[in-house]
Amino acid sequence: MLDQKSVVAALVNAVRRYIHEVLGIAVPEAKPWAHEKNLPYFLKDAFLFSEIELLGQPIVLAVGRPETKRTLSDVRTWLNRVRELAGGPVIYVTEALASYERRRLIELKVPFIVPGNQLYVPDLGLDLREYFRQRAAAVEALSPSAQAMLITALLRHVWEEEWRPAKTAAELGYTPMTLSRVIKELTGAGIASLHVEGRSRWLRMAGPPQAIWERAKPALRTPIRNTFWVADYTALANYPRRLAGMSALARHSMLAEPRWPVYAISTADWKAATEAGVRELPEPVAGAQEWQVWSYTPALVPGEPTVDPLSLTLSLQDNADDRVQIALDELQGKIPW
Repeated sequence: MLDQKSVVAALVNAVRRYIHEVLGIAVPEAKPWAHEKNLPYFLKDAFLFSEIELLGQPIVLAVGRPETKRTLSDVRTWLNRVRELAGGPVIYVTEALASYERRRLIELKVPFIVPGNQLYVPDLGLDLREYFRQRAAAVEALSPSAQAMLITALLRHVWEEEWRPAKTAAELGYTPMTLSRVIKELTGAGIASLHVEGRSRWLRMAGPPQAIWERAKPALRTPIRNTFWVADYTALANYPRRLAGMSALARHSMLAEPRWPVYAISTADWKAATEAGVRELPEPVAGAQEWQVWSYTPALVPGEPTVDPLSLTLSLQDNADDRVQIALDELQGKIPW
């Protein structure tokens, strides 16, 4: 029993560290949950309980005992019993979940935390959104060029903690002046530190890619500048574009394809297309396409038919449809951090 309690204590501490890493919120030491003694025996056999404070609110952590067999429906039913007694949020904590289990828990609206992997707390959704709005107001947004370079670095096939921003800038067609501004932005935001070797400038990332992504998100914005309807003329194939929006998300999840295909195109390519005669439609007609004009190239990852998963997430993160949010969660689970 002592060994099991030690494992649980380590897992709860991992939860505290993960919340601080992802949300920037310092979580006080956990303490025993005073009302655990009032639970029926089958619940005490299924979980070990601790209490933490998050954004000034007490939260009960229900750590699943590995020896107890339970379905996800059981977890929902049992945690609802605990919640009635706690009078506040109860979060299911486990070391690992399969992607289908995460999706099912989200469908069931069961709050859960997998330390180092995912946090889903719908009970505190409003409070957390308020917190993020306050943080976002205090954090200056990265420029589109800085956002594009950061995402390119995070999605490299082989992760590089240190990388040469000049090489990435050249790949994206940015000028030396833009490069200097991007370096200033990324270092000023605490995302990377600069060091110089001879005439070369290197950026050292402040952590692993997933942690950097979570830390940077308050300063990142949707890449979409405008959206237009265009006719599906053969001439449209002459302009570089990537599947985007719901079309791209459907390629990465179980979502159905949208009625009108969605593509992303850069501002420069949209200008060239309109100069060549492509015109905006007042409304969609048979064979129409939805074109998103992006603030940076939608082709950050070479050779892919869709836009990159991080930019896609940013473009859809405010969509209120639960199905979209579940699909985005599925997409995040496929990123090889």
